[in-house]
Amino acid sequence: MLAGAPISYWIGFHAVILFLIVADLLILGRGKPSSQARQNLLFVLFLFALAGAFAFWLGQEQGRQLALEFTSGYLIELSLSIDNLFVFLLMFRSFGLEPERQRKALLYGILGAIIMRGVFIFAGVALLRRFAWIQYIFGAFLVIAAIRLLREKKEGASTSPGKRIADWTRGWSQSRNGAFFLAVAAVELVDLVFALDSVPAVIAISTHPFVVYTSNIFAILGLRSLYFLLAGLLERLRYLHLGLAAILGFVGCKMLLAKWVHIPVGYSLAVIVVVVVIATTASLLSTKQGH
Repeated sequence: MLAGAPISYWIGFHAVILFLIVADLLILGRGKPSSQARQNLLFVLFLFALAGAFAFWLGQEQGRQLALEFTSGYLIELSLSIDNLFVFLLMFRSFGLEPERQRKALLYGILGAIIMRGVFIFAGVALLRRFAWIQYIFGAFLVIAAIRLLREKKEGASTSPGKRIADWTRGWSQSRNGAFFLAVAAVELVDLVFALDSVPAVIAISTHPFVVYTSNIFAILGLRSLYFLLAGLLERLRYLHLGLAAILGFVGCKMLLAKWVHIPVGYSLAVIVVVVVIATTASLLSTKQGH
């Protein structure tokens, strides 16, 4: 056993992840733009199906509770990752990167994110198990993150992490290669900032290291394809930040009130799904009416 799961689970999971990364690197982003769009869509749908199959397998092997925890953690991380895409879009525009270099920058960024998330997750779970009172710090941090998200969006994109990073490095990114390497570093830095919110949010749902880690990695693995698939729609999701703030506030309050109020994982999953659906639907309807 390693961190609550058989070693074979960890080896098998990372073998699958390695295969998917290689497939992404060798297959996606080739051919005509119309072909690339179809590839991105198929890869994202495949990852959704694979995450669903993994949740089903986990339920069969480890019980329904862990399957629900994985699904909830996956949806939280996936929802928050979409907010990352707004920042990446803004950064790449500021750096003037063409699509092919954007794809490479995202790939390197995601590889680094996998390592960082692993460190964050195992440290966070270990601290929470050893010092139970840390859950109140995590809970307060998530509530503050929700408020901060609302304030930043209200003030506008000029205050976002991506914009600030791009402004700081504008003088160093005049060369083509300089812009690319700065973009990779910026992706890593932005993911680090977002991980401070997303990792505690998933830990609020589950403290099982294997569940928290796999749900995080599954969610960020398709981030590159999701970015190119949704790049044209990102600016239409004008109310998504309200939904993300609601989710962060919900899981933060759940941690703060855990001693007095127990909310089953199934209810948490339902809240997450409903909030994301409402925020996305309202955004798309609003922009459609605006046109």
